[in-house]
Amino acid sequence: MKNVYMDYSATTYVKPEVLEEMLPYFTEKFGNPSSFYGISRETKRAIDKAREQIANSLNCLPEEVYFTGGGSEADNWAIKGIASAHKNKGNHIITTKIEHHAVLHTCQYLEKNGFDVTYLDVNEEGFISLEDLANAITDKTILVSIMFANNEIGTIQPIKEIGEICREKKVYFHTDAVQAVGNVPVDVKGLNIDMLSLAGHKIYGPKGIGVLYIKKGIKIDNLIHGGGQERNRRAGTENIAAIVGLGKAVELANDHLEEHMERLTVLREKLIDGLLEIPYTRLNGPRGDKRLPGNVNVCFRFIEGESILLSLDFKGVCASSGSACTSGSLDPSHVLLSIGLPHEIAHGSLRLSMGEGSTEEDVDYVLEVVPPIIERLRNMSPLWDDFLKKGDN
Repeated sequence: MKNVYMDYSATTYVKPEVLEEMLPYFTEKFGNPSSFYGISRETKRAIDKAREQIANSLNCLPEEVYFTGGGSEADNWAIKGIASAHKNKGNHIITTKIEHHAVLHTCQYLEKNGFDVTYLDVNEEGFISLEDLANAITDKTILVSIMFANNEIGTIQPIKEIGEICREKKVYFHTDAVQAVGNVPVDVKGLNIDMLSLAGHKIYGPKGIGVLYIKKGIKIDNLIHGGGQERNRRAGTENIAAIVGLGKAVELANDHLEEHMERLTVLREKLIDGLLEIPYTRLNGPRGDKRLPGNVNVCFRFIEGESILLSLDFKGVCASSGSACTSGSLDPSHVLLSIGLPHEIAHGSLRLSMGEGSTEEDVDYVLEVVPPIIERLRNMSPLWDDFLKKGDN
């Protein structure tokens, strides 16, 4: 049976070049960077190099790069840190209804602790309204947190314009760029970004490592207290091997970004066109360059996403019905509900996300196995039966 991985938005494998860089730091290069002897100075230099690699990719200063335990920690730190440090100025935060739960649940936590949060609506393609954002900012607003690109439907927000509004209104702007880094160009200076989160395992680096970019001069409280690591901003002995791996992964992604984008966009469009030939299928999110290159998200009416995933797994295809962080939930995606889909249609969603290992043969195989799966599941569905009886489109 053929094995086809179509869930790169959930996680990626570690590239051989990345693993090769990491391996020595598990064994002979194990010194604690906070110590003063030779092998410790060696690990400190390795961390400094990784910080520079990431800074070069994001167009920021190395001292603005802080290592975290992943994207979720970076999101938590950005939002809670600003909320804590600036609560005397205001208690209002703005985000969107389609954020990753690392942002949404953090905001909900703050709502229980005296903060007001505005959750901006999005249109049917997942875009916010810049006018709505500008109108939502008050003299109590201290932070806007809007994701760079959506993990489910691939929508890339107008980040530069959002940053300009925040800059004009003197409000901090944080973006969850976990899906964007390594897939589209990210320039924190050019895009007016004050804080940015990224995660290693989305870009062929190790799991359990991430970054929070914090623009120099921003006042932000610590999330994790203890030692003086990360320039007294984030306590805990550094995960040296993972940091080294993340630096290499970001460097590789940046070096091959244009080629990566072009190749995946071709595969994406072929996959979308083929899936939309199946009757009563809807594409979620935009088409064109405002969509992540490797993202495809569709809804098949009259069936449920879980049954599609089980059938695809039987055929050797790894996919998801939405965010990997909520894959155990039977509730429809909050993203799909936010773009206006009714529950019964949102339940029939399928996310296929491609990456470095994806090929045209993979796309052909998916387009070969999906139509008969949809036909079989619809023939078993009471909803499909009722639809046929009514003869109503």
